Amino acid sequence: MKHFTGKVVAITGAASGIGRALAVEFAERGAHLALSDIDSDGLAATMERCRSVGEISAHQVDVSDRDVVFAWADDVAARHGQANVIVNNAGVTVAATAERLSVDDFRWLMNINFWGVVHGSQAFLPHLKASGAGHVVNISSVFGLVSIPAQSAYNAAKFAVRGYSDALRIELEIERADVSVTTIHPGGIRTNIARSARVDESFADVGGDLAGFGDEFDRVARTSPEKAARQIVRAVERNRRRALIGPDAKVFDLVSRLPAGLYQRALVADGRRRSQ
Repeated sequence: MKHFTGKVVAITGAASGIGRALAVEFAERGAHLALSDIDSDGLAATMERCRSVGEISAHQVDVSDRDVVFAWADDVAARHGQANVIVNNAGVTVAATAERLSVDDFRWLMNINFWGVVHGSQAFLPHLKASGAGHVVNISSVFGLVSIPAQSAYNAAKFAVRGYSDALRIELEIERADVSVTTIHPGGIRTNIARSARVDESFADVGGDLAGFGDEFDRVARTSPEKAARQIVRAVERNRRRALIGPDAKVFDLVSRLPAGLYQRALVADGRRRSQ
């Protein structure tokens, strides 16, 4: 997709962070926006940032609810006349060991981070195909490349997003559909995801700081949401299969190509040192 003027871009998780920055970036490039989030106040603030640029609509949507997502997709196509891009961006995180991770927290995360992507992709695909020029943008993570302790649920979801998105793109190419797929692997982006995380006491067992999870994330998150948004939009323009967002994402990609035992032993040593 070489330009976005007049295109209809739908974004989940648009109330803050990468979602909000993407809304602003697409709007500045002439796109019409269909925004969604469960946070209605944050969504209203994003709309205010974009209102003067182009046509915009907003819905309070829980991406874990399949029926709600499908109804939103149909409404977007009816209200805007078409849908060209869906960005499945909504996400949450949980910090807990794999052994102590509660079933409720695991399902909560998977329902948003993985099933939300599936719901958004399936709901919008018929409309993207009907538009004659469509694109699915699914947000994975560097933790969809490399696994780390206390993030087993997040790792599982983000690896799943990567596999699902790769398979979807291959299928669409076999069909010769006028729809493509890009998987996004952000590194540390300065968003509020860590500060809104569910943190279990078992996080400390692998060297985590229970009180400082958000602060620690902020220290290593080097890329602004605005810079991430620009890189993501460029990846869609270039029809990239995968895009690494931020300099640390490139490091994670290199690490993922090393023998698994090499980087995992380093993580074990660091975790033991921190938990002493």
